[in-house]
Parts: sequence; structure tokens; C-alpha cells
Amino acid sequence: MTAGPSGIGVVFQNVTKQYGKMTAVDGVSLDIRAGEFLTLLGPSGSGKTTLLMMLAGFQDITAGDILVGGSSIASTPPEKRNFGMVFQGYALFPHMTVRKNISYPLEIRRKPQAEIEARVNEMLDLVQLNGFADRYPHQLSGGQQQRVALARALSFSPRVLLLDEPLGALDRKLRADVQEQLKEVHNRVGTTFIYVTHDQEEALTMSDRIVIMDHGKVVQVGNPVELYEKPRTAFAASFLGKSNFIHRDGRTFALRPEKIDLFPAGTGHGQNRLTGTVRGITYMGATLKLLVEVPGHPMIEVHVPAWRNTGQFSDSQAVDLCWSDDAQVEVEGGDGEEAGTRSA
Repeated sequence: MTAGPSGIGVVFQNVTKQYGKMTAVDGVSLDIRAGEFLTLLGPSGSGKTTLLMMLAGFQDITAGDILVGGSSIASTPPEKRNFGMVFQGYALFPHMTVRKNISYPLEIRRKPQAEIEARVNEMLDLVQLNGFADRYPHQLSGGQQQRVALARALSFSPRVLLLDEPLGALDRKLRADVQEQLKEVHNRVGTTFIYVTHDQEEALTMSDRIVIMDHGKVVQVGNPVELYEKPRTAFAASFLGKSNFIHRDGRTFALRPEKIDLFPAGTGHGQNRLTGTVRGITYMGATLKLLVEVPGHPMIEVHVPAWRNTGQFSDSQAVDLCWSDDAQVEVEGGDGEEAGTRSA
């Protein structure tokens, strides 16, 4: 497999998008490295898709600029930007075979037939669909259709590949399989991937870096480990994974449910300890999720390994919750009910 054009970076310079009085994207500055897999993560209305659509050229920029490879593309028509696009709905041509769907971008660029045939075969091999070239989209599973869409988007060696919730229509098991395949494809082709999702697990699994967005602004940028282990705000801590918020001495700390040790009341040990009562137990396969009520405070969620804890705890049982100082992270913006502050 010949690597794609991996030397193309993208820079957003104070980019803003307004619809009348509503600001969808609010002064976003972001440097996307050449060849990286970057994910824009946020809830509905956070501005992530609008940011992607401005990059694609489907939405005008109200203010700011976007540079690709060091040059502004703000006035470049979408068809001249040479970007690949993959959407949730696949957008395959139903009357074309897999081979014809993949070859279409090359045909409209008037590439030589021998080059088209070689490139299509290369793409079929890349997405592991060699035996499906003569099938039509309706003869494929959802995951296979998505791989065809990916192959078509990469067939003409785009400068950047944009992916807008591409796995949203797949079931959980199939989505996990395609996530692995998509990451493998990225590693092989080396093209800059910019991926939009609201799925936290997807972002953690696939990304080199994640951009967390909320209300049109960038909340935090970092690799998956940095964002999960060291969130700076209550929003980042609660949106990327689960978090409890412990408020004490005028400071708010985020505490992941799996970083809390659970003991029968009176037997707990650790640098921090609360005593409460179990008010709910849910078996989740690998883990048990327990909701623990601490007198005078809201519920605290605790995750413990199921294989060694099933049957060890029961509803209404008194328990100690213990954790070390390095398990908690001080965060901003955790003083209100919206952030889920839990006092200790």
C-alpha cells in the first residue's frame, strides 16, 4: 500500500460561525498536525459538525480563517479543496457496483483507465473487500457499505479526509469492528483524518488527539490518556467518561468511578474515605456499577471488577468508599448542580 499525502496540516485561526444572533462556532483556534487522526468530540449543538462543514466548504466562515498546507482555503470552492468525505449515511450510488462506486471520483477526474483499475484494486485490498467488487450496495452489510464509502473517499488521494459521525448507523458490535479497521486504514495511508463524533468510546479508541467542544468553544485538547486522566474542567471530566465531583475546602475534584475502592463499612482504608449505603447495583459484564448514598450528599457512582465482587455487596449495605489523593483531579466549573457536584 502506498502511503497517501501525509504532509498536509490544517489550522483554524479564530474561526467563528454565526447564524443571525446565534453563534455556532465561537473563535476556535486549532492546529491539526499533518497525518494525525484528530477527533472533534462534543454533544449536539457543540459546534463540531459546523466546524467540519466550514473546513469542507459547505458553510461560509463568518470570521477568521482556515489554512491547509499553509495556505488559506476560505475562498476556495468545496470541489477545489480536494478533500475526501465520509458521512453516516454512506451516500453510495445504489445503481453502481462496489467497483464503480470506488472508481467514480477517479473517472470524473479523467484519470487513465489503467490507473483507475490499479487504484480501485488497491482500495479494495485496503478495506478488505476484494471479493465484493461486483456487488451492489443493497447486497452489503452496513459495515461493508461504510468500508466502500471509505475506499471511495480515499481513492483519489485526498489532502485531508473528513468523517462526520460515520459509524452512527452501525450496531455496537459492528461499530467496534469498523473502528479497528478504520484506525488500521489510517495507519496505512497516513492521510490526515478529522473525525466528528459524540461517542466517547469511539474518540478514546481511535484518536491521536481529541478536541472536546461545548457551546461553540474548544474546552480542552489532548491525547486520550491526557484528557481522561487530567481533565481541566468539570465538563471535560463528565463528558469524556463518568466522573463524580467531590467539593471540599472551596475546591472541586473529579473522581472516576473505577478509581474508588469499596469495602464493608468500618474496614476501608485510604487517604480519603466516605461512608454510605448502597442504593443500586447493576451487573455490566466486566464491572459492577454501584450507586452509593452518602448522608447529606447525592449518589456517588462506583465501578468495581465483577469477577471478584459479584455477591460481595448488596442493596442497603453500609460501605466505605476510599481513594488516594492522586486518583482525584482538581477541575474548574464544578460548583453548580449542572456539573453534578458532590460534596464531601
